[in-house]
Amino acid sequence: MTDTHRRKTLGDNAEAHARRFLEAQGMTFVAAQWRRPGGELDLVMLDRASECLVVVEVKARRGERAGRADDAITPAKAARLLSTAEWFVAEHPEHRHRIWRIDLVAIAIDPATGRPEIRHYVNAVQAG
Repeated sequence: MTDTHRRKTLGDNAEAHARRFLEAQGMTFVAAQWRRPGGELDLVMLDRASECLVVVEVKARRGERAGRADDAITPAKAARLLSTAEWFVAEHPEHRHRIWRIDLVAIAIDPATGRPEIRHYVNAVQAG
């Protein structure tokens, strides 16, 4: 298995874990891996409690040798997420009236057990 394939598998599995975790928290799935030139949204969910549209960036790491998943959103990545989220809302008129936010779900895979530790950061990326 190539490194690229391993990273894709890790990312896909992390997004599935994140989706199940968020659904258990009362969110409803809207979209996954939504792309436009210059950006991708890992997950888009609807927070049923607040009716807020939630764009979710999912970051996963096996151990912490490459850094913590929590620290993976650079200023450039934050700007791309904000821009891509604006495009998503513009292209989905059913959500134009909603307040939206960007959350981070950071998943650390324990190298010894393979078990995921999930951390959810609400409103992790903010404009300006």
